[in-house]
Amino acid sequence: MTDPIDGLLHTLDLSDTGARTSEDIFTGPSQWMPLGRVFGGQVLAQSIVAAQRSVPDERDIHSMHGYFLRPGDVNLPITFSVDRIHDGRSFSTRRTQAYQNGLPILSMIASFQDEDPGVEHQIEMPSDLPDPEELPTTSDLLGHIDHDAARYWSDARAFDMRHVESPVYLRVDGAHVAHQAVWMKAGPGLPDDDKLHRAALAYASDYSILEPILRRHGVAWATPGLKIASLDHAMWWHRSGRVDEWMLYVQESPSASGGRGLSLGSIFSRDGRLLASVAQEGMVRVPAPR
Repeated sequence: MTDPIDGLLHTLDLSDTGARTSEDIFTGPSQWMPLGRVFGGQVLAQSIVAAQRSVPDERDIHSMHGYFLRPGDVNLPITFSVDRIHDGRSFSTRRTQAYQNGLPILSMIASFQDEDPGVEHQIEMPSDLPDPEELPTTSDLLGHIDHDAARYWSDARAFDMRHVESPVYLRVDGAHVAHQAVWMKAGPGLPDDDKLHRAALAYASDYSILEPILRRHGVAWATPGLKIASLDHAMWWHRSGRVDEWMLYVQESPSASGGRGLSLGSIFSRDGRLLASVAQEGMVRVPAPR
């Protein structure tokens, strides 16, 4: 098994094929996943890296809107095409399409901006939560289970994820509420590259964002017959931060209906700075009770 951080860095190190149409073309690998489908956060982060390669160095990503179109196959590489939609005095806009077998699996538009002074405010981070060091790791909770998914969640993810409330991997303990908080950080070994940390933050933002929907309805990931998939993902970067330091991901689901659910998230640095905001809608199909 590859070291998770080495695997993450390898995945985000896209290759420039040298091919040129009206767009910039890159390729990247797919990470192994237990169910054989490409992790949505992976292809989001790779699409951001591809777009960033076509933008002036002084411009950082500040927003992204992406649609997951088809499930990706972990056995195949991914081709990324970047359309340089617009370059203005302060902003650049890019569209990235991710392809496998000639078909798009994700379509994303992202905006990049020069650093600019301006007014500033933010919401406050919750202050009444336990520290991450007080909480069990995923390995503590699942390391004893002989199953591919349990082994992946326990040892193969680049990010340490610690639920403030008990997690929803195997069961839903406590009140069935539509909110939760998760401490997360990447393992050591990431370089001092703010652009890489922003892409890695998008990667991690997809791990648990739909869990408030499951928690609200008492449905665990291990529920037989559960079908859940990301449909779209939007993200706004407010401030720079390091993903290899503890971050608090505060999440809530305002609505679920029609086989879909919406979740919103705020990601804070440990010292309380709001790093990013996230929104995702997902397909959630829960089997009828027997």
